[in-house]
Amino acid sequence: MHTRRSSPLSPDPSPSGPGPRNPRRSRRRAGTFGTLLAVAALLASACSSGGATHAGSPAAEAALAALPRSTPAALSPYYGQKLTWRSCGVPGFQCTTMRVPLDYKKPEAGDTRLAVARKEATGPGKRLGSLLVNPGGPGGSAIGYLQQYAGIGYPTDVRAHYDMVAVDPRGVARSEPVECLDGREMDAYTQTDFTPDDAKETDELVVAYKRFAEGCGRDAPGLLRHVSTAEAARDMDVLRSVLGDEKLTYVGASYGTFLGATYAGLFPDRVGRMVLDGAMDPSLPARRMNLDQTAGFETAFRAFARDCVRQPDCPLGTKAGEVGRNLKAFFEKLDAQPVPTGDEDGRELGESLATTGVIAAMYDEGSWPQLRDALTSAMQEKDGAGLLALSDSYYEREADGNYSNLMFANAAVNCVDLPPAFSTPEEVRRSLPTFEKASPVFGEGLAWATLNCAYWPVAPTGEPHRIEARGAAPIVVVGTTRDPATPYRWAQALSRQLSSSRLLTYDGDGHTAYGRGSTCIDDAINAYLVRGTPPTRDKRCG
Repeated sequence: MHTRRSSPLSPDPSPSGPGPRNPRRSRRRAGTFGTLLAVAALLASACSSGGATHAGSPAAEAALAALPRSTPAALSPYYGQKLTWRSCGVPGFQCTTMRVPLDYKKPEAGDTRLAVARKEATGPGKRLGSLLVNPGGPGGSAIGYLQQYAGIGYPTDVRAHYDMVAVDPRGVARSEPVECLDGREMDAYTQTDFTPDDAKETDELVVAYKRFAEGCGRDAPGLLRHVSTAEAARDMDVLRSVLGDEKLTYVGASYGTFLGATYAGLFPDRVGRMVLDGAMDPSLPARRMNLDQTAGFETAFRAFARDCVRQPDCPLGTKAGEVGRNLKAFFEKLDAQPVPTGDEDGRELGESLATTGVIAAMYDEGSWPQLRDALTSAMQEKDGAGLLALSDSYYEREADGNYSNLMFANAAVNCVDLPPAFSTPEEVRRSLPTFEKASPVFGEGLAWATLNCAYWPVAPTGEPHRIEARGAAPIVVVGTTRDPATPYRWAQALSRQLSSSRLLTYDGDGHTAYGRGSTCIDDAINAYLVRGTPPTRDKRCG
């Protein structure tokens, strides 16, 4: 699944549409993060890949080693490059491109180019440098997030003191994007049955995963080997240098927390004021991460169920305990008989698209009224347009039938960051009881979603690991107690790993916490960014 931040400014219901689309395009998706059936299939925000390694294994116990403090001579041309800023069509913002080595182990082998955008500090007051932002995914456009939200929606005091900066990571959006399928092919993919009932449907799902992977492999075979989070973190250090900043000041949401923590582990002495909101735990193997995330969506769904039965328009029953059973029964009906949507491309609402639409709304409790309306229309009026719209927002499908590269980049990063959670359909079937126990409604689909990396054309390069970042400045780790995409326990775990962490807890619903309405959370983060005062240890906000 993907984890990523959604946009409070967007009319779309979001995750990390659910979350990862344009991170702030939907109110809250991260993920990175953020994993949801088909979505999860593609977006496990580093959560849907990872093999049989278990916590306590050498891989999980190993800590990410810092890189040497001195810059290798072969990288000096990259660290010393000059950026040429130009207008990029959005008032107040400037854009440029930056060169980085395709392979840091062989910088002489060639470059890849990354898109960068900024909005200069507005003043008044002393300029504090650059503030780099990333909304998660992986695969979410950081530039889109900057231009649509952070550069205009972050607190005035923060924007007054910092140049607001974003870089689309390698393979994402404007930075030589990975492409896998065209619009019609993606339409077919997203309608694949991700809860196969028999051997025929299982074979069809495997074929869909293979076609997706083969498409990605044809598009960018060279780049596909070099889209890891570790390489993206090294790119961030090149950007820090060419911007003229001694330290990296950074706010990452959802999967952006994994990216930021990785930077801190590789360059602890270059960490400035860093905030990791909706944290991921890099020490977990994929299967455990997927189980945790499955349980996280169940927690969010139960909160939705309790709220739903208190409303006069809840279409799923009058008691919270029956909401899940009724929704599952509805999904099973759609599996047998999809309902019309009025879509001009002829798409009907089947189980997969409906499930994705529901999951999308779990990222932000502000989307719950829209979800109730969509479910009422689909269940009582046989009109699936509302749930289809939620699903489309999650997948970042445009009105013309084209898709952003979010889903493609998400899979590309996840599948190279960790080994696949499952290698065969048989392994998935054996694990179904565990996933269904974690979430009776979503568990089956999320288990099958973890199979996508088994067919990836490029071998993984990463393993689970702890990140300590010894010697780093204070790092604020933010966790939301009922976060569906990045469970609160992940924030607790990352905070325990980081040697200089300060855990900031939001007792609430939805994915991530900064800028979502908690004055307590916002004041604590703003104080650190602007005045350098980190929150007290284990500060908690309601």
